[in-house]
Amino acid sequence: MDSSAVVRNTILEPHNDMEFESHEAAYAFYKDYARSAGFGTAKLSSRRSRASKEFIDAKFSCIRYGNKQQSDDAINPRPSPKIGCKASMHVKRRQDGKWYVYSFVKEHNHELLPAQAHFFRSHRSSDPLSNDVRMRRRKNPNAVSKLFTAYNVDCLEIFVKHQQDKGRSLVLEAGHAQLLLELFMHMQEENPKFFYAVDLNEEHRLRNVFWVDTKGLEDFANFSDVISFDTTYFTSKYKIPLVLFIGVNHHIQPTLLGCALIADETIYTFAWLLQTWLIAMGERSPQVILTDQNEAIKAAVASFLPGTRHCFCLWQILEKIPKQLEFLGTWHDSFMEKFNKCIYKSWTVEQFEKRWWKLVDKFDLRDVEWVRSLYDDRTYWVPTFMKNISFAGLSTSSRVESLNSLFDGYVQVDTSLREFIERYRVILEDSHEEEAKANFDAWHETPELKSPSPFEKQMLSVYTHEVFRKFQVEVLGAAACHLKKENDGVTTTYNVKDFENNQSYTVEWNTSNSDICCSCRLFECKGYLCRHAIVVLQMSGVFSIPPKYILQRWTNAALSRYPIGENLEEVQSKVRRFNDLCRRAIILGEEGSLSQESYHIALGSISEALKQCANLNNSVENGMRPDASSTNVVCNVEEEYQSIITSNNKTPDPKMNMVKKAVRTGVAGRNLGIVENSEGNKEKVSQVEAVSGKDGFQEMDPTDLRSRGVMSMQFQSVVPALYHNVSSPFHAATSTQLHENRLPR
Repeated sequence: MDSSAVVRNTILEPHNDMEFESHEAAYAFYKDYARSAGFGTAKLSSRRSRASKEFIDAKFSCIRYGNKQQSDDAINPRPSPKIGCKASMHVKRRQDGKWYVYSFVKEHNHELLPAQAHFFRSHRSSDPLSNDVRMRRRKNPNAVSKLFTAYNVDCLEIFVKHQQDKGRSLVLEAGHAQLLLELFMHMQEENPKFFYAVDLNEEHRLRNVFWVDTKGLEDFANFSDVISFDTTYFTSKYKIPLVLFIGVNHHIQPTLLGCALIADETIYTFAWLLQTWLIAMGERSPQVILTDQNEAIKAAVASFLPGTRHCFCLWQILEKIPKQLEFLGTWHDSFMEKFNKCIYKSWTVEQFEKRWWKLVDKFDLRDVEWVRSLYDDRTYWVPTFMKNISFAGLSTSSRVESLNSLFDGYVQVDTSLREFIERYRVILEDSHEEEAKANFDAWHETPELKSPSPFEKQMLSVYTHEVFRKFQVEVLGAAACHLKKENDGVTTTYNVKDFENNQSYTVEWNTSNSDICCSCRLFECKGYLCRHAIVVLQMSGVFSIPPKYILQRWTNAALSRYPIGENLEEVQSKVRRFNDLCRRAIILGEEGSLSQESYHIALGSISEALKQCANLNNSVENGMRPDASSTNVVCNVEEEYQSIITSNNKTPDPKMNMVKKAVRTGVAGRNLGIVENSEGNKEKVSQVEAVSGKDGFQEMDPTDLRSRGVMSMQFQSVVPALYHNVSSPFHAATSTQLHENRLPR
């Protein structure tokens, strides 16, 4: 490609008659020329005199000069922009000390980008004014979005890296990096599926680190609808720069889907972190992600999770009000009253707009930058814009109410990394124990009915205990509600007066498609119907919850690979069958453990029964007629169930307590292979890698990633510095290959 068309007339092209005082002056000239032409530069080579030890020869080139080289044993080599470009300038030193152009190659084999030249590392300006202009440009989210979509891969890589200091790294106390290493090694010894990744800066120092245990991988496979990306500990200046990926299971318990230590809040850091987390989760994106209001996070989410609904945590916005609007002083309470009315009681977008601008004008807030940003981002956090979204209890109005706060008992402001590592295992053990207990209770105990309501009876064996108890409160609360029909038609609108809190709510009920929506938005926030909707259903002659409002993630069948659909009786029947099999298994365990012979008989019977059940279930799943030999072993549990329950409930079995702590749930995780990196050239250390073998860190095997097809083309087009060596094999991966065992909830 001829570069003469893009070179400004004010910058001369190198030619043989040029002279320079030093090779540094020659390189400075070549950089100016390259900036005008639109390419980055590098010092390719230099040579000193053996006698005088002074420089006598130097060669400068385009950053794309030469060809990328990769050793056969490289796990994650450093991404390289080299594509065989020949453009270069060779200078030599004369006897008089002057330097001259020995040779000059002008032609490039790639596109030149003069308008974006300042993004190349070699052209970063030291002019404070220029830097300030570019910094303000980066703070504009629209400009950021354009950069992510308009610039080519290499410019984006440079843009992303330009946003963090060259030497930025984690600030760790002496010995803490070794503690992390030991934790990772030990966790991996216990389970090879334990996943972690390390990001090194240009000086090969630890910058960011991410890890997730096997249970976190399994939990995300079952509860990938909504997650919270919590940066509270980092932004609140805790001693450890900790960020967490948090989900919620079917018992309304928080699940830890990943931990990270980060060096800063740049787009590069969040891009690296989100992509690494996404790869760990098998490239399956959540339906909803909740984060703090942060432009860098916003840009990273838009790039890596384009199909995910991005929302801001409401409690984090509310917590910022006293600090951001402290000048209101004594007017604060009055402002909050009107603010809450605007946010929580605006049923339509028109109502919100009217109330918002009335509020802003009343308190003279039009010129407050933070208030303007709230309005610009209103679709990310205002409940009015959150219809048909379920937050599964992760969106609350205060941190104390949020599930994220449960980790506050383990992490305080002054908690050191050493202390957190010691508590990390306790966090996992406590959460696993709580879930195991809840699972056991869900299958072996039945909550007490508190009313004759058909809705309560319907969900008794469907919802898990914790969800049922909360739903039960709504069923009982319906008695304190009075409704009045506002209009009639296909969609009927009701005004429901709730005498418990003395508030009125609007409920819309569509009889044709069984759509129901309440202005209290309990279903959107919690995932189960509110008392106001229940009383409308009841008065409309509907005495069961429409299936679309029974989220599988809240049921006892949450971990099932089969969607429950509309067949709720099957869920209840499964509960009865499970209970019966558990009781029979305990009896078999008692008898089979009395001798070695009886043990082998019991073990053989269990193995054979398991094989036949698996064959039967697989044949049903594949739409085939079950083999008659398989069905012969199936007992008619339904007919025996009531008599067995009656006899077993007369005398509690003390052995039942023995299995409580042994219950564990989840599906098998993917085999995320981890292999030790070999020692090699420091220039080939990846941006997303582990420290070389001599330091003990390990990293995931890209061959395992290729076999599972976890990388899409989108990733390579956004931040090529990340996992650059795992490329084309992923392009042919289909959705069925990636998620054949993961059904949407």
